[in-house]
Amino acid sequence: MGKSDFLSPKAIANRIKSKGLQKLRWYCQMCQKQCRDENGFKCHCMSESHQRQLLLASENPQQFMDYFSEEFRNDFLELLRRRFGTKRVHNNIVYNEYISHREHIHMNATQWETLTDFTKWLGREGLCKVDETPKGWYIQYIDRDPETIRRQQEQERKKKQDLDDEEKTAKFIEQQVRRGLEGKELEKPVYTELNRESEEEKVAFNLNKGASTSIAASSKTSSVLGTNALKMVEGAVKRKESAHSSGQPKEKKKKSALDEIMELEEEKKRTSRRDYWLQPEIVVKIVTKKLGEKYHKKKAVVKEVIDKYTAVVKMIDSGDKLKLDQTHLETVIPAPGKKVMVLNGGYRGNEGILESINEKRFSATIIIDSVSIK
Repeated sequence: MGKSDFLSPKAIANRIKSKGLQKLRWYCQMCQKQCRDENGFKCHCMSESHQRQLLLASENPQQFMDYFSEEFRNDFLELLRRRFGTKRVHNNIVYNEYISHREHIHMNATQWETLTDFTKWLGREGLCKVDETPKGWYIQYIDRDPETIRRQQEQERKKKQDLDDEEKTAKFIEQQVRRGLEGKELEKPVYTELNRESEEEKVAFNLNKGASTSIAASSKTSSVLGTNALKMVEGAVKRKESAHSSGQPKEKKKKSALDEIMELEEEKKRTSRRDYWLQPEIVVKIVTKKLGEKYHKKKAVVKEVIDKYTAVVKMIDSGDKLKLDQTHLETVIPAPGKKVMVLNGGYRGNEGILESINEKRFSATIIIDSVSIK
């Protein structure tokens, strides 16, 4: 088996070793060959193929640099467009994804010395939106694809059309409302006064197409329609009285003494609430875990209140004294029938007897001087 055979052990080992990224200083961009160590790179530079590539590059170096720069720019922008779209992203993130490909064009073979120079060039050429932040340079791809521009224009046109349809609908509704109001103004009834030439004559109504007129009827007609006309007049008078009474503002119902007392009590409760509730000689529970498990969920008695929000408490079990804020404490509700103190609201500072506890509504009933409050 020959030395250069594709299936020879050495060839397989070389292919396994060459997988993945290698060091950039041992890469030849002209020959597009990656060496694994310094000795291999030195041998490659002394090879005849490398010398021929250098001779070709020396004839027109600018042409090769432009070619590599164009390839690098196209691949970079293609990755930015497919991977991130038009999102704003850090330039180093895009560059790290770009160089993860083993056969990429290296930046040292292009006209840009650093990634920052390349980012600034993208901004000057109008290919991307670039901005500098304390964390580095950020880039945002500008999509100038004709298909994308056509799709955006189509969306804007559709949105404008929807707005035009809404405006037309609103204008049509406004015209209909205006016509309805004008029709109502034209259809307003005209009221005339009922007059009789003599008091002996009776009034009769001739209902012709919704219009009512008063005429002086003969004795024969009045005898036939007298009863019905009288009923109609009475109904009209009743409707007029009801409309007159409904048009007048209703008198406010006079409040009873009990209602006034309840309103005063509610107002007192509403205006007497405070954001602090600590009182001396009350039993509280420590809810903070910053003091350790020794004091967590343990009961204590408030010995002193400092600045309304801080309390010096004495532990019931150990007798230790602690200085805590009211946010680290919570009240302890005794069993029904025991004495309690109201800590907030209109009866703040009063003592009473706990009658019952409603756990579903988070409320309790207390009796204070024979007055039941909830």
